[in-house]
Amino acid sequence: MFNYKDVLETIEMVEREHLDIRTVTMGISLLPCIRATGEATAQTVYDLVCKKAENIVKVTEELSKEYGIPIVNKRVSVTPVSLICAAYPEKSVLVGRALDKAAKTLGIDFLGGYSALVHKGTADYERVFLNTIPEVLSTTDMLCSSVNVGSSKSGINMDAVKLMGQVVKDTAAATADRDGFGCAKLVVFCNAVEDNPFMAGAFHGVGESDTVINVGVSGPGVVQHASEAVPDADLAELAETIKCTAFKITRAGQLIAKQAAKRLNARFGIVDLSLAPTPARGDSVAQILEGIGLESVGTHGTTACLAMLNDAVKKGGVMASSQVGGLSGAFIPVSEDIGMIEAAERGDINLDKLEAMTAVCSVGLDMIAIPGDTSASTISAIIADEAAIGMINNKTTAVRVIPVPGKNVGEEVNFGGLLGRAPIMPVHDKSSEKFIARGGLIPAPIHSNKN
Repeated sequence: MFNYKDVLETIEMVEREHLDIRTVTMGISLLPCIRATGEATAQTVYDLVCKKAENIVKVTEELSKEYGIPIVNKRVSVTPVSLICAAYPEKSVLVGRALDKAAKTLGIDFLGGYSALVHKGTADYERVFLNTIPEVLSTTDMLCSSVNVGSSKSGINMDAVKLMGQVVKDTAAATADRDGFGCAKLVVFCNAVEDNPFMAGAFHGVGESDTVINVGVSGPGVVQHASEAVPDADLAELAETIKCTAFKITRAGQLIAKQAAKRLNARFGIVDLSLAPTPARGDSVAQILEGIGLESVGTHGTTACLAMLNDAVKKGGVMASSQVGGLSGAFIPVSEDIGMIEAAERGDINLDKLEAMTAVCSVGLDMIAIPGDTSASTISAIIADEAAIGMINNKTTAVRVIPVPGKNVGEEVNFGGLLGRAPIMPVHDKSSEKFIARGGLIPAPIHSNKN
């Protein structure tokens, strides 16, 4: 049973250590919105989302004041739009704009679900949908897009991987006046989950209830403070300390999630245990790793430290919540973590090391700025590498890279707010074009036969 005591013990974390509920995300099924035309569907989508989520901002602000815990973001995720518009994929743009309009009406931060699931093959309507992404992301403000191109059960759809490399390039070009900002709202997954509360990858899975509440907790500062309190502990003792800290963080998230679901007349979905950093100093996953004993994140030992941190957070969090899901781990977005930003500026971390780190944490290569002249095939190859890590290890991986138009290594891009700033990181200069051009399907590993 949860009571005020569960929250009161977190007050010091809130006041001194940057503890917050990173997001309360309402998932909404759009399946009842399908109509005979794209125009009618778009209007029905707008009406339904506005009705279902009309109180999300009000309720979360009330809960924040009542329990004394900051709730940073209020978001909505919806059924993948490609499914809603399968009969008229060229009209998907109308639904996307209707969703963006609904987000503005509601006053939420982001809305996710302009998404497609093409992990085994790309239907004709899906191909049309994917090609609408650059236009939609360049003409909307709050809408986020995600595409699942692989899974451990199905393999990797390399035709979709090839297409998404070009989609990323086209999205950057379409938002060149904002340094390719559209790509910050676009993520490519392997093993995408249906209950992710974090953007840009959130969508409402077809196996979910009509309306659910998923909550993402976050506490890198709390974990860092706890680690610093035991400077002489061995790694087993340190892991135990992190587990206990994650338990306390997650208890607060569980309480907020259940109360939000009750007050919003929705089903409680999951608590996501992810450590999601911000550009603020003292709220960094990289600084946790450096506090453990690394001179700089990116040096030898970084992957091992991250594996220990990620596992301890999950073990502690699972005990504190009745339903854990989403991504649940440690995020390593370069532009959103001050420690990652500074390590990248020093040259202590690069794409290859980040890729190795993604094998042991959530989620993947995230918010990484690369040169604007990076080829579509190179971006596709980066996506393929991450998808392979996810497929083989049966975990979620993703790529959110931003080829910044007109900028190169040595320069910087600044998106402001939670999206932060990032130095332009180099990519390998040798071509992967012939590999990507082969297309087809990379078969699933042998464990796909376990079912």
